[in-house]
Amino acid sequence: MSTKNDSAADTSDREIVITRVIDAPRDLVFSAWTDPEHVSRWWGPRGFTTTTSRMDVSPGGVWRFVMHGPDGRDYQNKIVFSEVVKPERLVYAHGGDDEGEPVNFHVTVTFEDQAGKTKLTMRSLFPSAEERDRVVREYGAVEGGNQTLARLAEHLTKMG
Repeated sequence: MSTKNDSAADTSDREIVITRVIDAPRDLVFSAWTDPEHVSRWWGPRGFTTTTSRMDVSPGGVWRFVMHGPDGRDYQNKIVFSEVVKPERLVYAHGGDDEGEPVNFHVTVTFEDQAGKTKLTMRSLFPSAEERDRVVREYGAVEGGNQTLARLAEHLTKMG
């Protein structure tokens, strides 16, 4: 029998981690992520569009948006920011009320400068491994996350 004595429990069975190196400076990548004018042009998997009704990127600020699926279904979303360190890090909670999709998780997004490019890491932490697996199965979360970051990179190319 083994026991863990360290305070940082292993959460890998509850996480989705998506990383992409984007050929754009960190300030620009951060801006594209936090400006509603830009985020509506790339947020979501391929075939989706996004309509933002409110976006306050500050600690305690709320981003309310609807992702419109290619099948005509609308997905209500709510994000509450808990940490904003421009241009390095965003921490937020997704979900949390009856108006949105029944998907609740915490996200940490880091923007790391790599010689003029940006290494973006999006780490989503779910309440349980079962919930993470459900979101992967029902929403295609891993593929959707990869497509979303690909769309961000494409948008930044157009901006540049």
